[in-house]
Amino acid sequence: EYYEGARNSRADDWDDVAKCMELVQRLHNSGLTVTHEFNIRERIAFYEGLCAAHGGTRFEDYAEVRSHMNELMDQLDAMQRPRVLSHIDSVADNFLFLPDGSVRLIDWEYAGMQDPHVDIAMFCIYSLYNKRQVDRLIAAYFTEGCSDETRIKIYCYIAACGLLWSNWCEYKRNLGVEFGEYSLRQYRYAKDYYRIVQEELKKQGEEK
Repeated sequence: EYYEGARNSRADDWDDVAKCMELVQRLHNSGLTVTHEFNIRERIAFYEGLCAAHGGTRFEDYAEVRSHMNELMDQLDAMQRPRVLSHIDSVADNFLFLPDGSVRLIDWEYAGMQDPHVDIAMFCIYSLYNKRQVDRLIAAYFTEGCSDETRIKIYCYIAACGLLWSNWCEYKRNLGVEFGEYSLRQYRYAKDYYRIVQEELKKQGEEK
């Protein structure tokens, strides 16, 4: 179906962002289910395999960063996490604002059962948000407040998903498709948010 007169949402317009998060919440609370999941650990391994088969990665510290991501994903696996239908590809461009004021979410290629907070992390990294903007997006989703544990979990997802998409970009680069700064920024999310998670966990420990 073609939506006449629609426009994409804008990641730097916080009124748009609030409406995007409201729609994502409706999806997460819909009770809809599918028989498959989007598995971050498996997808990282899948794109790593494609990279290895087509020239490898340019990042010299990849082994260290990968080890850090394993650590974060082990922490995530130890948590009690909800599983709901999640969009996964929650880039701002996939939210269409229609002339009647309604919002539609398109491009369901990656959708599957997953922790709903992955959609928050994905919106952040697709939008190339800095940490201040990340925290503002979290506040837009959790209008009644977000616990420290959930915030740290979202930071973990930002790191792990950054590594996932950087591998996707590296695979595409090996095929001649360049993503420039986007690829480097995704890899940077993996490194920066691993450090941020460690700092947040240390702070929590000191407060106790």
